[in-house]
Amino acid sequence: MQLDALNLTLTAVFEPAPEGGYTCRLEELPDVFSQGETLEEARANLADALNLVLEYHRDEARGRVVDGAVREPLHLVAS
Repeated sequence: MQLDALNLTLTAVFEPAPEGGYTCRLEELPDVFSQGETLEEARANLADALNLVLEYHRDEARGRVVDGAVREPLHLVAS
């Protein structure tokens, strides 16, 4: 999957950290969280975290595919 080709809007939450910088997470995907010294760094780190989580889940799922299973791209279109 190419995240840059995915047209999806998620809600990022950036909270000031007591020690400085920001912690951040995606409301819709609790597995995805990160931090950064600036909002820009936190945004970039959150995008990297999303890519890593998607890659991890994809690799885990591929290890459980049953013989004869059909794998195909699913194109989601917002209505």
